[in-house]
Amino acid sequence: MLGIMQDWPLTVNKVLEHANRINPTREIITRRVEGNISRTTYAELFTMSKQVSNALKDHGIGLGDRVATLGWNSERHMASWYGAMGIGAVLHTINPRLHPEQIAWIANHAEDKVLIFDKTFLPVVEAIKDHLETVKTFVIYADADTMPENSLGAVPFDIWIDGRSDECRWGDFPEDTACGLCYTSGTTGNPKGVLYSHRSNVLHTMITMQKDAIGMGANDVVLPVVPMFHANAWGLALSCPATGANMVMPGAQMDGASIYELLDTEKVTITAAVPTVWLMLLNHLQENNLKLPHLNKVIIGGSAVPEKILRAFEEDYEVDVVHAWGMTETSPLGTLGTLPPHMLDAPIEKRLEQKLKQGRPPFGVELKIVDDEGNDLPNDGETTGRLMVRGAAIAAGYFKGVGGNVLDPNGFFDTGDVAHLDEYGTMTITDRAKDVIKSGGEWISSIDIENIAVGHPKVANAAAIGIYHPKWDERPLLVVQPAQGENPTKEEVLAQLDGKIAKWWTPDDVVFVSEIPLGATGKINKLALREQFKDYKLPTA
Repeated sequence: MLGIMQDWPLTVNKVLEHANRINPTREIITRRVEGNISRTTYAELFTMSKQVSNALKDHGIGLGDRVATLGWNSERHMASWYGAMGIGAVLHTINPRLHPEQIAWIANHAEDKVLIFDKTFLPVVEAIKDHLETVKTFVIYADADTMPENSLGAVPFDIWIDGRSDECRWGDFPEDTACGLCYTSGTTGNPKGVLYSHRSNVLHTMITMQKDAIGMGANDVVLPVVPMFHANAWGLALSCPATGANMVMPGAQMDGASIYELLDTEKVTITAAVPTVWLMLLNHLQENNLKLPHLNKVIIGGSAVPEKILRAFEEDYEVDVVHAWGMTETSPLGTLGTLPPHMLDAPIEKRLEQKLKQGRPPFGVELKIVDDEGNDLPNDGETTGRLMVRGAAIAAGYFKGVGGNVLDPNGFFDTGDVAHLDEYGTMTITDRAKDVIKSGGEWISSIDIENIAVGHPKVANAAAIGIYHPKWDERPLLVVQPAQGENPTKEEVLAQLDGKIAKWWTPDDVVFVSEIPLGATGKINKLALREQFKDYKLPTA
């Protein structure tokens, strides 16, 4: 027997349609790349998005076609999202921090047909234009007055949509239709594409709106410092319109002074970013004796929250810190460090200790830990195992079948992290099974660095490991075993990497050892290396 209820497909267009109906005058405040502030209402965003839909349709874009963006957080970028998703195209956010060759590879693998980007990325796009196999249309987020000269035949975004109709049928497809594509760099080798559905994005939006998740309302003002190209801005580009919260978009300026200005002038109540951003903000606050009278909550994810950042927000500024964990594959919110009921009246030190953990999964996310044979392990707060996840917005595989089957027999996805769970479901990551290095909330592939370094004739073997850094959480240290009879220098090794990896991937230091330890199967023993260099201080620290 089936229920007798209306068929109301969970498609993303309904989010912005709701904002247009219920909260039309609430705003998106954007700092443009030129530095000026622009204000747009949800009603105006709705019209812009419909115009984007018609512009895309005029370029032959339809159901399933990929539309790529290289953009900072802005109302124009949001209009691109909803305009593409509304007609059933797949919105593909590309991370501009990747190496240009990798950006080209991703665009080709996704078979992007349109590329819309901020003018700050024009040099990157022009450098790879001859390698883009499927992109036929280039659009730059600009108007006629701010449009840069280019060799792409690109058009300014404002002119591209100007005068187009705002009448366009949205959501005329099943809720499991592909909606967004985001490639994860939290892996080795080439990035893998995570293909979100309309249903998964809408359900993830509802998950984020729970009180024990991000929990926001129409009266909130939200500043997503986390970029829209970084795991969908942790879902905020969907949950803010869904609730009617004002959005404050920082554009390209994420230094402490710029973020403080927006927090203060726009009276931001909730904000979200990686620890690196908050370290810069706290330094600015302390140097200038400033306060945060409006801010209620800060979401910190991307990497573990340093205790000094937690204490500063909680004790010096009376701001509630919510530690979040997730992955591109989890849409991304997986756990949030809101206090469980039994901890609310605990002593302050116990509460802070709890908040340093990765937190508990909201409804819609299930976690478990298993041993190497896949057997379930107890939730006793001590036993560690491989962290597995399943739920309403969790990837079931990768785009084009890359990587094959990624689920266990019970439908759980292996996160690659090692963790333990307590009896209340609080998750604590104790190690990472992957050898990627996490710097400022972004992944660096150790294997990519090693493979290039070993290509130097004076290098016999190389291993890249993450070393603690007070600002970036981790930075790479390259450990090199010289070839027999050779005596390479640090400069020679780093020159081997130059131009082959993103600049920010470059190791902060190089050390030379007589022999790199190997495991039983002949692989580099990273555990032994991390132990050997656990007290190593990087010159940049």
